[in-house]
Amino acid sequence: MKRLPCDGCRGLCCGPVPVTESEFMIIKKKIKSMPTKVLSELENQKRYYGTCIFYDLNKDKCGIHSVRPEICRMFGYYKELVCFREPDLATKSIEGTDKKEHVGILTLDFTWKDFTK
Repeated sequence: MKRLPCDGCRGLCCGPVPVTESEFMIIKKKIKSMPTKVLSELENQKRYYGTCIFYDLNKDKCGIHSVRPEICRMFGYYKELVCFREPDLATKSIEGTDKKEHVGILTLDFTWKDFTK
Protein backbone atom coordinates (compact mmCIF):
# COMPACT_ATOMS: atom_id res chain seq x y z
CA MET A 1 0.00 0.00 0.00
CA LYS A 2 1.31 3.41 -0.91
CA ARG A 3 2.06 5.62 2.11
CA LEU A 4 1.34 9.27 2.77
CA PRO A 5 4.19 11.69 1.96
CA CYS A 6 4.25 13.33 5.39
CA ASP A 7 7.89 14.44 5.34
CA GLY A 8 8.01 18.21 5.31
CA CYS A 9 4.37 18.79 6.24
CA ARG A 10 5.35 19.99 9.74
CA GLY A 11 2.10 18.69 11.24
CA LEU A 12 -0.19 21.06 9.36
CA CYS A 13 -2.67 18.23 8.78
CA CYS A 14 -2.40 16.99 12.37
CA GLY A 15 -5.28 18.71 14.06
CA PRO A 16 -7.76 19.13 15.43
CA VAL A 17 -7.70 15.56 16.71
CA PRO A 18 -10.82 14.17 18.41
CA VAL A 19 -10.25 11.23 20.78
CA THR A 20 -12.44 8.59 22.35
CA GLU A 21 -12.21 7.70 26.03
CA SER A 22 -10.29 4.49 25.28
CA GLU A 23 -7.84 6.36 23.01
CA PHE A 24 -7.32 8.94 25.78
CA MET A 25 -6.45 6.19 28.26
CA ILE A 26 -4.08 4.42 25.84
CA ILE A 27 -2.28 7.69 25.07
CA LYS A 28 -2.04 8.54 28.76
CA LYS A 29 -0.44 5.15 29.47
CA LYS A 30 2.05 5.72 26.62
CA ILE A 31 2.95 9.21 27.88
CA LYS A 32 3.56 7.91 31.41
CA SER A 33 5.96 5.26 30.03
CA MET A 34 8.05 7.70 27.95
CA PRO A 35 11.51 8.70 29.17
CA THR A 36 11.47 12.08 30.93
CA LYS A 37 13.91 13.66 28.45
CA VAL A 38 11.87 12.59 25.40
CA LEU A 39 8.66 13.69 27.07
CA SER A 40 10.08 17.08 28.00
CA GLU A 41 11.42 17.70 24.48
CA LEU A 42 8.04 16.83 22.98
CA GLU A 43 6.00 18.80 25.49
CA ASN A 44 8.00 22.03 25.22
CA GLN A 45 7.84 22.50 21.46
CA LYS A 46 6.10 25.54 19.98
CA ARG A 47 3.52 24.25 17.50
CA TYR A 48 1.27 25.89 14.95
CA TYR A 49 -2.14 26.82 16.36
CA GLY A 50 -4.43 23.79 16.24
CA THR A 51 -1.64 21.29 15.63
CA CYS A 52 -1.86 18.21 17.84
CA ILE A 53 0.07 18.49 21.10
CA PHE A 54 1.83 15.23 20.30
CA TYR A 55 3.19 16.26 16.90
CA ASP A 56 6.99 16.32 17.14
CA LEU A 57 8.11 19.33 15.10
CA ASN A 58 11.79 18.55 15.72
CA LYS A 59 11.47 15.11 14.13
CA ASP A 60 8.63 16.09 11.74
CA LYS A 61 6.47 13.14 12.79
CA CYS A 62 3.89 11.97 15.31
CA GLY A 63 5.33 11.67 18.80
CA ILE A 64 2.84 8.93 19.76
CA HIS A 65 2.59 7.17 16.39
CA SER A 66 2.16 3.67 17.82
CA VAL A 67 -0.91 4.77 19.83
CA ARG A 68 -2.24 7.55 17.59
CA PRO A 69 -6.04 7.96 17.49
CA GLU A 70 -8.14 6.25 14.84
CA ILE A 71 -8.80 9.55 13.02
CA CYS A 72 -5.05 9.88 12.48
CA ARG A 73 -4.85 6.34 11.12
CA MET A 74 -7.70 7.14 8.70
CA PHE A 75 -6.32 10.45 7.45
CA GLY A 76 -5.37 10.43 3.80
CA TYR A 77 -7.06 7.11 3.04
CA TYR A 78 -10.68 8.27 3.36
CA LYS A 79 -12.52 10.60 0.98
CA GLU A 80 -13.59 12.78 3.90
CA LEU A 81 -9.97 13.12 5.11
CA VAL A 82 -7.96 13.77 1.94
CA CYS A 83 -4.24 14.57 1.96
CA PHE A 84 -3.62 17.46 -0.39
CA ARG A 85 -0.28 15.97 -1.46
CA GLU A 86 -1.69 12.52 -2.38
CA PRO A 87 -5.43 12.87 -2.95
CA ASP A 88 -5.57 9.63 -4.97
CA LEU A 89 -4.91 7.60 -1.81
CA ALA A 90 -8.31 8.60 -0.41
CA THR A 91 -10.38 5.73 -1.77
CA LYS A 92 -12.38 4.63 1.29
CA SER A 93 -15.49 6.23 2.76
CA ILE A 94 -16.18 6.91 6.42
CA GLU A 95 -19.83 6.02 5.90
CA GLY A 96 -20.47 2.59 7.32
CA THR A 97 -17.46 2.65 9.65
CA ASP A 98 -17.92 2.29 13.38
CA LYS A 99 -18.62 5.77 14.75
CA LYS A 100 -17.32 6.02 18.30
CA GLU A 101 -18.19 8.85 20.67
CA HIS A 102 -15.42 11.37 21.14
CA VAL A 103 -14.79 12.80 24.61
CA GLY A 104 -12.69 15.76 23.50
CA ILE A 105 -10.10 17.23 21.16
CA LEU A 106 -6.35 17.11 21.72
CA THR A 107 -4.88 20.60 22.27
CA LEU A 108 -8.29 22.19 22.89
CA ASP A 109 -10.02 19.97 25.47
CA PHE A 110 -6.98 17.92 26.49
CA THR A 111 -3.56 19.44 27.10
CA TRP A 112 -0.29 18.07 28.45
CA LYS A 113 -1.47 18.39 32.05
CA ASP A 114 -4.29 15.91 31.33
CA PHE A 115 -1.77 13.26 30.32
CA THR A 116 0.92 13.85 32.91
CA LYS A 117 -1.08 14.10 36.13
